[in-house]
Formats: sequence, C-alpha cells, structure tokens
Amino acid sequence: MKKLLVIDAQGGGIGSKVIAEVKKREIEVEIIGVGTNSIAMEAMLKSGADHAATGENSAVYCSTDADYIIGPIGIAIANSMYGEITEKMAVAVGSSHAKKFFIPVNSCNNCVIGVSGTNLKKLIEEAVDKLTEAMND
Repeated sequence: MKKLLVIDAQGGGIGSKVIAEVKKREIEVEIIGVGTNSIAMEAMLKSGADHAATGENSAVYCSTDADYIIGPIGIAIANSMYGEITEKMAVAVGSSHAKKFFIPVNSCNNCVIGVSGTNLKKLIEEAVDKLTEAMND
C-alpha cells in the first residue's frame, strides 16, 4: 500500500482537514501524520491518521519512505510556521522522492502569488484531487 505523509505545525488544522478529506473519499493509502508538536500530531491522529509522530526526526525519517507528501507550503521552507519547520525538515521534504502537494498558505512572510482569496477548504479538496490523480497514474 502506498504511503501518504501529512506534515503540519502549530495546531494541525490543515493536516487534520487533509486527513479527514482523504478518509471521507475512502482513498486506499496508509496515512502518516507528522506534527512539529504534539498538538498538531494529536489533531491529525483524531482525524484518522493510521500512524502519527512528532518532531524533526519523524518528519525527516518519514519523508524518506513516503510515496506522497501533503502539507502547507511552509513545510518546504526552513524556519517557516513561526520557526517550527527546521532546516533539516525543509530539506528532507524538498529532497524526498515523494510526489508533493503543497497547500498555498500566505503567512510568516511567505506570499504565494495567485492564490489570494482562495478558500482553504477548496485548496484542500484540490490537493486531495491531485493525490487521487497521481495514485491512478
């Protein structure tokens, strides 16, 4: 079975919504939720992640084995999310062989052009659409 790594920080709101959407669509994939902190990890676990872990080493390790990675775009930017994404985490995500789906979030001095005013729910749905398409390739 393919592995989906969902990485999130702070309260885990985006990651938990991604996991809930994947579960709602009954996509056959093993979901690993990695939070930069225990609150984010717990939120993803409550949303239905098959496995969950916390911290830098978990994000780095799981990035090497994932087939797909979904998270806010900040997971690939060192020191984003108010410093919760370490350089090692950003490098691990960026260099992972996994197909990556970044949800554009304009925060922490990072501005993604072309997504202003876009509804977060729609962005999450689109990310899961793209995951489904990639799994069918």
